Amino acid sequence: MMNTTSLKHDYKERIVPILMKEFGYTTVMQCPKLEKIVLNQGLGEAVADKKIIEVAQAEMTAIAGQKAVATVSKKDISNFKVRKKMPIGVRVTLRGDRMYEFLERLVRVALPRIRDFKGINNKMDGRGNYTLGITEQIIFPEINIDNITKLLGMNITFVTTAKTDEEGFALLREFGLPFKK
Repeated sequence: MMNTTSLKHDYKERIVPILMKEFGYTTVMQCPKLEKIVLNQGLGEAVADKKIIEVAQAEMTAIAGQKAVATVSKKDISNFKVRKKMPIGVRVTLRGDRMYEFLERLVRVALPRIRDFKGINNKMDGRGNYTLGITEQIIFPEINIDNITKLLGMNITFVTTAKTDEEGFALLREFGLPFKK
């Protein structure tokens, strides 16, 4: 594992004073912070092929540096041939040092590897959180392209303690997420 204190240290030393000045907070505790990063992959095609879940789990574990868990369906849906408690996705929740380490790798290594990359959309969810959709898992250096059987996308959700979209956006912008101008 690489030195994870750099982004955490950057948050305390650089980002907090910027946000306090921008939003006029009176204490450090009012500053929004990154709570967790959730990586999620919905795998509808896993209904037909059980091995897809195992492959996705291994890939997600390699990307996140933490064991991925399979998500299961809550109810039967006959049109999609889905039964209750059937594995239909994979997810990982990162907190603390692993979260900062993943964010650093995402911003500095993975996102710049996307072809024709012009920045990410700045659409927040209304509560200061942001979800980034990625179409191919091969932008992460942990994935060996030779072993890929299927290109899988994923959602990366940044959960913050921000009360508004403006605060959440400012926090993520200062962390270095390359939003479109």
